[in-house]
Amino acid sequence: MNMRLVRPSIKWKNEHEDCVKEWDEPRVTPSSFNLAGYDNYETYLDALKFREAGEEKWVPSTNYFMVDEKDRVLAMVDIRHDLTEYLENVGGHIGYGVRPAERKKGYATWILAEALKKCDELGIRRVLVTCNEDNIGSAKTIVKNGGIEDESFIEEDGTIVRRFWIER
Repeated sequence: MNMRLVRPSIKWKNEHEDCVKEWDEPRVTPSSFNLAGYDNYETYLDALKFREAGEEKWVPSTNYFMVDEKDRVLAMVDIRHDLTEYLENVGGHIGYGVRPAERKKGYATWILAEALKKCDELGIRRVLVTCNEDNIGSAKTIVKNGGIEDESFIEEDGTIVRRFWIER
């Protein structure tokens, strides 16, 4: 695979918008890549900087697109540097999502492996990654990257969140 991680910027506006249009779930994953509610892409980028800085309710984070040799956005990842109580139960350190048309091609495994390298650079040695109970593909991806399952968490709406720790 000839892939690389790039930071969100105006250069990726059209590709990001095209990627989000393909989403087949009720919400874009990770949520930091959802464009809904922003007047324009510049406003989105400003809000992302606010989130990444850890202001207000956010923990510091770093976001990347996974792009191929044709500069096509194939996946997205949000690396959260710290955990709140909510992130410890539901979100984890790493949230990633693969463009719907590009799933089942090994991209999730690749982007999670690259995100774990970024966690190493940040000094995060014990990384929490989560997925919903019905997301079998994501659970397999996490295990392939060294995830050891911990106790699940049940959200108020009954959603069961599987929690995996990856020791670095």
